[in-house]
Amino acid sequence: MAESLLLPLVRGVAGKAADALVETVTRMCGLDDDRQTLERRLLAVESKLANAEEMSETNPYVKSWMKELKSVAYQADDVLDDFQYEALRRQSKIGKSTTRKVLSYIMRHSPLLFRFEMSRKLKNVLKTINKLVKEMNMFGLESSVRREERQHPWRQTHSKLDETTQIFGRDDDKEVVVKLLLDQQDQRRVQVLPIIGMGGLGKTTLAKMVYNDQEVQQHFELKMWHCVSDNFDFIALLKSIIELVVSGRCDMPDMIELLQKKLEQVIGQKRFMLVLDDVWNEDERKWEDVLKPLLCSVGGPGSVIIVTTRSLKVASIMQTLRPHKLACLSEQDSWELFAQKAYSNGAEQEQAELVSIGRRIVNKCKGVPLALKTMGGLLSSYQQVQEWKAIEENDIGDSVRGLCDEQGYVDPTMDGKWFYSREETNGIDIKRRIHFR
Repeated sequence: MAESLLLPLVRGVAGKAADALVETVTRMCGLDDDRQTLERRLLAVESKLANAEEMSETNPYVKSWMKELKSVAYQADDVLDDFQYEALRRQSKIGKSTTRKVLSYIMRHSPLLFRFEMSRKLKNVLKTINKLVKEMNMFGLESSVRREERQHPWRQTHSKLDETTQIFGRDDDKEVVVKLLLDQQDQRRVQVLPIIGMGGLGKTTLAKMVYNDQEVQQHFELKMWHCVSDNFDFIALLKSIIELVVSGRCDMPDMIELLQKKLEQVIGQKRFMLVLDDVWNEDERKWEDVLKPLLCSVGGPGSVIIVTTRSLKVASIMQTLRPHKLACLSEQDSWELFAQKAYSNGAEQEQAELVSIGRRIVNKCKGVPLALKTMGGLLSSYQQVQEWKAIEENDIGDSVRGLCDEQGYVDPTMDGKWFYSREETNGIDIKRRIHFR
């Protein structure tokens, strides 16, 4: 993605802000305080940009924020280039005639005009960067140093549902999936049901709803939850399953043969449900040659594996049951989810205009729950109409499209066919949803 080049860009501009030539000219112009502020702001952004790039894959507001950051970084780079050029010009003392010196002074290189022009440019850049830093501090980003110190470098999820949080628009999905799982009770082989959908659509939330359903709890003797993410290590996965069953640590050697015997011992003929959350592996051999023979040869009749994934290819590799594809939320569910977050302070009762702006923002979120929650949570901290309008004017629509999978795919479960294609519009690489009938 284009934003992946943003970190070296910001790092380079921060380095230029600290350049000795730039410092000399800004001090002479009385602008060195602004230069130092710019440098500090860029360093603050740089320290959290890696986490922001990661978050932008599923968070449309962060993605939009990064686009604006890229634009102002180029503006800052141009301003600093002007300072560098002015320093070099003064050092070289170019000027072959008195006439040329006078013209130069009056026009572009007049110290007074240069100071006035550069002060205006630098303050405009700082104004934008200060706003972006303020927004950045609301994202809950981690600095690069802190991220390197984390024990678990991949995503972790869990099966616990927050009972205080209302979930919108997924009751029908839950009912369909629960019925499908219970209907497998006579199947002797383990069945695999993928839940597919783009990032931020609520696949993990739906899996949690199913996992904690009362009928499901009573139906399965064993229930296990493992977040796979991009760390598709089958040794770690097998050990995790064993640990979940025995509620204790598995200190066995990393030998598949031994782990297989242990798996057969602890699961036996018990009917189990295993959730493999956030699967990215598209290497068919890892599933067909290693995990499938192990996981699908244990357990009693009616055992099932639920797989959540963004990739249709992953679903096609692992499925034995037709994948359950999550749709975007309806207009009404989208509004209720957004309003719960955005108007928690009762602002909609005070200003009807905020409701009008909110409905337009909801339309731009395209029914993606994560986008709706993110935008609603952001707006809940603002009460002024102009603040809401400023956020509305951001390119939310393209940011939501950026939540789609990196690769295009065809979905055979619809009466038509669709895929996501990449195209360039006004120099911006975006993805579009194309539907064929």
